[in-house]
Amino acid sequence: MKDIIIDKLTITQKNINKTKISKSNASTSQWWGPYNIFKPLHHINLTRFNYIIEHSNGLFGKKVLDVGCGGGILSESMAQAGAQVIGLDISTSALEAAKLHALNQNLNIHYIQETIKYHALNHIDYYDVITCMEVLEHVPDPISIVHACSTMIKIDGSVFFSTLNRTFKSWLLVIIGAEYFLRLIQKGTHNFNKFITPSELLEWIDSTTLEEQNITGLYYNPFTKKCALIHNIDTNYILHTQRK
Repeated sequence: MKDIIIDKLTITQKNINKTKISKSNASTSQWWGPYNIFKPLHHINLTRFNYIIEHSNGLFGKKVLDVGCGGGILSESMAQAGAQVIGLDISTSALEAAKLHALNQNLNIHYIQETIKYHALNHIDYYDVITCMEVLEHVPDPISIVHACSTMIKIDGSVFFSTLNRTFKSWLLVIIGAEYFLRLIQKGTHNFNKFITPSELLEWIDSTTLEEQNITGLYYNPFTKKCALIHNIDTNYILHTQRK
């Protein structure tokens, strides 16, 4: 039993960015409500959700894992669509906010505080759909996240990744524009060196049982608060993969 506990702690601690957890813990009371600091995530949520619905052929009755679920913005949308949702995160207060809001909305979502690598040990070939939205650019070892997702998805199941391309445009819009100029995002949220090019992500995908199905850009206008899918993938992009 002692060895199991030690092993769990080792797996749990390896791929955690403690700085990101601290910032998340400091602001989770503002995940929901008219003045929350995660408003941009709420604005882009419907666009991402519709993309997931379209490319997964619906979510009703499916087992879905939301990796890095945070306060549960996407998790709730998928649960409302009839999915059996498990939300995974390592932030205690973010999960508390998610659980409380889901309870108030009468939604049955199972939130777990656990790393994806440890979760994967007990969920091989388990999920119909896995979402990993805006997570890869925030963890020390993003490749391990991709590999863990590939082991938990069923054959013909869909895994969705959303992240930021490492380009001058993304640095200008996301870090300079959103963080420092418009202050839409907390300063220091993003590290440009952690941004991931589509070719890098696809190379990681090729090392797993996943296969690329579709890739598209995501455009968000902070002034109109509108979000749309576009062909240009030089800033934010979504990748749909399937296990074959």
